[in-house]
Amino acid sequence: MVGIVLPVIPGLLLCLAAVFLWALDTKATLGWFVFGVCAVLYLAGLALQYAVPGRRLREAGVRRSTLVLAVLLAIVGFFVIPVVGALVGFVLGIYLVELGHSQNRAAAWTSTKAALKAVFLSIGIELLAALAIAVTWVVGVLVSRA
Repeated sequence: MVGIVLPVIPGLLLCLAAVFLWALDTKATLGWFVFGVCAVLYLAGLALQYAVPGRRLREAGVRRSTLVLAVLLAIVGFFVIPVVGALVGFVLGIYLVELGHSQNRAAAWTSTKAALKAVFLSIGIELLAALAIAVTWVVGVLVSRA
């Protein structure tokens, strides 16, 4: 789950892969049932992770091109400023692109805040999906041990 907060590692996918390995190891129908439930939770989390924040960004007027350029600047920031460079580059990228579009600092900052809220919402949705997968797996383990 650490990979969700630090988006270098695909945390949600690793959670599902761990349940898959457990299902392979158990060699029981229950293991595959639990994996199936976890796969549905994974797909639901993945869909919600992009749908909900994307809708909020559209409502706030933030363009997709803004996000693409912000991600590119986040990648550059990751290598230029250790530890916090990706976050700084992302925020700076959104602000600069929106400032270029609107020529208004207040509007650019409003768009930047909306994009940051959407990113944090996306991370929250992914964390909840990972937590649901983990709880489902723990229940599966406890049931299989009984």
